[in-house]
Amino acid sequence: MFLSPPPFRAILLSGVLLGGVVWTGTGAARADGAPAAPVAVAGAPRPVPESFADLAARLLPAVVNVSTTQTVRGEGDGDDEDDDDQPSQVPDFPRGSPFEKFFHDFMNRQTDPNAPPRRMQALGSGFIIDPQGYIVTNNHVIRKADRITVTLQDNTVLTARMIGHDDRTDLALLKVDSHTPLPFVSFGDSDRRRVGDWVLAIGNPFGLSGTVTAGIISSRGRNIDQGPYDDFIQTDAPINKGNSGGPLFDMEGNVIGVNTAIYSPSGGSVGIGFSIPANEARGVLEQLRKNGKVSRGWLGVRIQTVTQDIAEGLGLKSAGGALVAGVEKNGPAEKAGLKTGDVILTLDGKPVDGRALPRLSAQLPVGAQARLSVWQHGKTRDVTLVVGALPETQDEPPAKPVQEPKGPATVSFSDFGFSVSALDAAARQKYNLPANQKGVLVNSVREDGIAAERGLKEGDVITEVQQAEVTTPAALKQRLDAARKDHRRTALLLVHDTDGVRWIPLPLGGETTP
Repeated sequence: MFLSPPPFRAILLSGVLLGGVVWTGTGAARADGAPAAPVAVAGAPRPVPESFADLAARLLPAVVNVSTTQTVRGEGDGDDEDDDDQPSQVPDFPRGSPFEKFFHDFMNRQTDPNAPPRRMQALGSGFIIDPQGYIVTNNHVIRKADRITVTLQDNTVLTARMIGHDDRTDLALLKVDSHTPLPFVSFGDSDRRRVGDWVLAIGNPFGLSGTVTAGIISSRGRNIDQGPYDDFIQTDAPINKGNSGGPLFDMEGNVIGVNTAIYSPSGGSVGIGFSIPANEARGVLEQLRKNGKVSRGWLGVRIQTVTQDIAEGLGLKSAGGALVAGVEKNGPAEKAGLKTGDVILTLDGKPVDGRALPRLSAQLPVGAQARLSVWQHGKTRDVTLVVGALPETQDEPPAKPVQEPKGPATVSFSDFGFSVSALDAAARQKYNLPANQKGVLVNSVREDGIAAERGLKEGDVITEVQQAEVTTPAALKQRLDAARKDHRRTALLLVHDTDGVRWIPLPLGGETTP
């Protein structure tokens, strides 16, 4: 998978090095009042490997090339995403030459919906984790494949079959049959590996089998917006197209990551690669091997990160935790008494935020008990709930018409730069809102207003203010006025839009006019 960000901007970072000492501060004062001597921070020196040759020789036999073929039946059936490991190469013929015309005609025939089916091939990497022939790779390497073949280090070619795959973590498990036990590698503890540790990557970049590259762990816990459970290891070990699904090794020869993606403005390695941590991959692969699919823990809440503005609106001392933006009906959280506006501070004793909670809760066994520390209405309380299974698809409840609200038709919050109106049949039809949707419709937003700055849009529906339900424009005005009287700096609005539910912190101030 290859991510193409905007062009990189180089930033010159300058500093002062004094005799190899890093100054951490002025230090505490001495008894005589003079400043204490600065403290030098130095890490224990670790030897630079003289060579990776012995380690590479031991690991190479367990790393394989993964080749897939797919039948494409006319325009739109092919996989045209940017993360293809082997994209089509378009020759650069001289303009107006016979070759240009020939290639143009050929491509037109290939994209004709009535053209005969054609075969496409893609290449990736993988590694054997069991002598019986179980092989790990990326899901995006083998998805939509009609046939999968695996080439071993000794050029033995074996046909592979799919055991299972997981879209959310981009992992897949294959199986090949061999008359003799196959060389294999084992997973290590990825949590033990620190930024700066040496790592080795082996794979099939650009179809060049058995390529070994070395580098260090550049960072941990990277979120690259590829899924709800992003927690990637970043490395500067060169990773290129075709490396997808290959292993990232530590210096003990243990797999600590599965190479998955790179940031690149050019399609080649610029030293920013990402690997799925072994501790996350291990559990997924065990389930795929046993069940062919992955079952994840589910708390039954929709959450968002607590910003400083949201923390002030809730009365929290500091920004932290995961704000509950919604509670699924009959889910584990609802049964345990959690409500919209609560803040989950810890899960089984571990501090969480809006990004970590989905990943950590997904790792919980279905049926296990989870202990939560929850901030609710200004107090912290402990909650125990039974972990459910993450639904594959969540069915929408049947729509039930709601009674049209009474009161002023519209209210304008001019200082905030937006106005609201009652939800009636015309508004539901105009904005494609369900019949059972409750709340107050945002019917206009001024581009230069505070509301627009905070993300409020025309067509949004405000359902709560400070965790209290509002169903009419007058009720919304009343709740905001009450928040002002309580001298709150921020009011929290629960807003429904086309993307779901979220809390919007609105700085208080100003008057409203009907």
